[in-house]
Amino acid sequence: MSIYKDKICVVTGAASGIGRALAISLAESGAQLALSDINAEGLSETVQMVGGSNKVMSDVFDMADAQAISDYADKVETTLGASDYVFNVAGLTRVGNFVDTPLESMEKVMDVNYWGVVRMTKAFMDQILAKTGTIVNISSVFGFIGYAGQTHYCASKFAVRGFTETLAQELKGTGVGVCSVHPGGVKTNIARSAIADKLPDNGVTREEMDAGFDKMAITSPEKAAQVILKGAAKKKRRILIGGDARFISIVSRLFPVAYTKILEKYSGDNVILGNKP
Repeated sequence: MSIYKDKICVVTGAASGIGRALAISLAESGAQLALSDINAEGLSETVQMVGGSNKVMSDVFDMADAQAISDYADKVETTLGASDYVFNVAGLTRVGNFVDTPLESMEKVMDVNYWGVVRMTKAFMDQILAKTGTIVNISSVFGFIGYAGQTHYCASKFAVRGFTETLAQELKGTGVGVCSVHPGGVKTNIARSAIADKLPDNGVTREEMDAGFDKMAITSPEKAAQVILKGAAKKKRRILIGGDARFISIVSRLFPVAYTKILEKYSGDNVILGNKP
C-alpha cells in the first residue's frame, strides 16, 4: 500500500506469525522498519526475508523489560526518525485453569501481553503525536469472551482492548489513530509455543490439544496482516480478522451473558470457527 511508503513502522513480535507477515508486507510497500522480538533467530530470518531495499533495524529484547522498551524508543528515533506507526504484536499464551495456574504464570502473561503494549505505547507516544501517527494494538477474540483454560490470556486481551479503546477516546481530535485488533484463529506458533501449566483432566493429550488449535486457525498470517494494514491506514478503532472473529463479536454483543452456551452449542458445527457447511 502506497500509504506506508517511506513511513517509519515499528513492529514487535516480528520473528514469526502476524508480526513477520506485517514486516514483509510493509517492506514491500516501501516502509522503513524497526523490528523486534525476543527470538533472535526468528528475527534474523525475518530481516533476511524483507530484503535490503528498505532501511531496517532489528533489536532483540523482552517485552517485559520496561527499561529496554524505553531505550528502544529513543534508539528508533535516533536511527530512523520519529515513528509513524507502532504495531504492538508481540504476545504469548499459556494453557491451564486458574485454580491450577501459578500466580507467576498470570503475572508473566500480563507483563508481556498487557504491560508490554502499555509500555510501548507510552514510550512512543510523543513520536506518534508529533507525526499524527497510529498505534495498533493486538487484542484477540478472547478480548470479547472468556474461554476456559485461558484465564491469563483472556485477562490480558480484555485489558488490551480496554486500554486501547479508552486511549482512542482520550486522543480524539489529535489526528492520531488508535486501533484495537481482534484476530480469530490465525495460523501462528503462539498456541504450539504455549506452556501448559496443567493439561485438562479429560484425558486430552498435548498433541490433541495442538491439533485442536490448528483446526481453529483458519486465517493465514499474510491475510491477517493485510486486514490490519488496511484498517490501520483508515485509522479504524476496531479491526476484526476472520469470520470467526466477526461471529464471536456479534454473539458477545447480542448475548453478553449467554454467549458461552451459544458458542458451546454451535462449536460442534464449527460455526465458531466460521466453517459451518
